[in-house]
Amino acid sequence: MQDTDRLFFDFLKAREIVFHLHGGYTFSIPVTAIDPDMDFGPGKVLDTSEIDGKIHYFPLGNS
Repeated sequence: MQDTDRLFFDFLKAREIVFHLHGGYTFSIPVTAIDPDMDFGPGKVLDTSEIDGKIHYFPLGNS
């Protein structure tokens, strides 16, 4: 996983972003609904877009 404060990732192969929240809850948003300049805030990112088209985001406190 990588810290979001130093992260630039390519959305070309990603289809959705999966947000992992406190308590084990998750929700996903299609990449087409995200502004490319969106700031996710502090947290961790696991980019598995090469494998399954997903980018997993763990906000600070859930990473």
